[in-house]
Amino acid sequence: MSTAALANIGVVGLAVMGSNLARNLASREGNTVAVFNRSYSRTAELVDEHPEAGFVPAETYEQFAASLSTPRTAIIMVKAGAATDSVIDELVKVFEPGDIIVDGGNALFTDTIRREAAVRATGINFVGAGISGGEEGALNGPSIMPGGSAEAWVTLGPILRSIAAVADDGEPCVTHVGTDGAGHFVKMVHNGIEYADMQLIAEAYDLIRRATGKTPAEIADIFAGWNLGELESYLIEITAEVLRHTDAATGKPLVDVIVDQAGAKGTGAWTVQSALDLGVPVSGIAEAVFARSLSSRPAQRAAAAALPGPAEEIEIEDVDDFIEDVRQALYASKIIAYSQGFDAISAGAAEYNWNIDLGAIARIWREGCIIRAQFLNRISEAYATDASLDALVTAPYFVEAVTRTQESWRRVVAIAAETGVPAPAFSSSLAYYDGLRASRLPAALVQGQRDFFGAHTYRRIDREGTFHTDWSGDRSESEA
Repeated sequence: MSTAALANIGVVGLAVMGSNLARNLASREGNTVAVFNRSYSRTAELVDEHPEAGFVPAETYEQFAASLSTPRTAIIMVKAGAATDSVIDELVKVFEPGDIIVDGGNALFTDTIRREAAVRATGINFVGAGISGGEEGALNGPSIMPGGSAEAWVTLGPILRSIAAVADDGEPCVTHVGTDGAGHFVKMVHNGIEYADMQLIAEAYDLIRRATGKTPAEIADIFAGWNLGELESYLIEITAEVLRHTDAATGKPLVDVIVDQAGAKGTGAWTVQSALDLGVPVSGIAEAVFARSLSSRPAQRAAAAALPGPAEEIEIEDVDDFIEDVRQALYASKIIAYSQGFDAISAGAAEYNWNIDLGAIARIWREGCIIRAQFLNRISEAYATDASLDALVTAPYFVEAVTRTQESWRRVVAIAAETGVPAPAFSSSLAYYDGLRASRLPAALVQGQRDFFGAHTYRRIDREGTFHTDWSGDRSESEA
């Protein structure tokens, strides 16, 4: 093969995401893309469908490696888990020290840490890269969160910048997040925030519909209006479109035809599990994950349908005021979801020794990804002003925001509780906010209970040290 025919980047795995990413790469000046799929028929089909892309097809891993200029760089776009490990094993056989293997799937970050260590031992670079934006983003410009070594970033950075989404200020939505599993960790938390954002929007819709009797199409207009202000985001935008859609078969609003059981692919649960391991409260994200789990238990829900609830239904005196309350509650709860998510990233960085720039993470989420929103500019500004914020919600902009929204937030949560409308993400976000700002929490009693039944000890407010009380004897206290 001549030098002129060599590709500077390759893609392994040509299902929809992989094919779209390959097409995106090929459309950018300076890129020539090698493509490989386990089934060559899919490779041939992609090449035939898009002759303008100038793809360099390969039937074997050996041909694929030979088609790449050095350092060879390949992006794996296959199902997370055993399939990813299998492709890595094959590429290691045909790649050489200094080459780069990139996993662009939704891998669990601890798997990425393991893979990076194993591949690094061969002299080959391994990069776990979170890619957000779905099929459209892969084709037109995703938000990309790569980890891996600084050496790999030298080669990979220009390639990824060429295909990433571009923010309004012209900045590509990609940054070197950190070493080994940092990229997939940040992508995981991104997805956790996405769960919370979607659940909060769903609760806002549900409250408005139950309280006002408005149709989905009328509520779509409300969301479209919200999208012109501080709630402007991709998720608010598509919510309006979903609510406006009519089912062709029945003529009913499509949202009324869809079964009310939400699916999940695991990244939300991973976020919550990881946060528990790190000791970081992400209650809003957790409730969003649990809400999906509850929705997907039809037998339990049917059995519980006869359980008693409040007798009264929602009665709203001023519909416009109530809708504005819901809007403000949504914004306040959204702030908490992002604050919790960035807390998790910060804790993960400390635990795994990653030097993650939180402001840069906010910037690369401004376009291309599912949670892209105007509001991310405010987060970036907050970390630019104070990179060591104890909690995002304590930044001046967000303090002002929750100050003006908290009364509405409390009214909405109270109405939901009084009338039996489930609003777990709204409610847990408010409880977290109140717990965070409390001068004293009942954890003191919990520590007393723990010492009573398990001699777990406690600390005192008036002197240093760790103490234990002899609860069964004379109640004497001793320093542990």
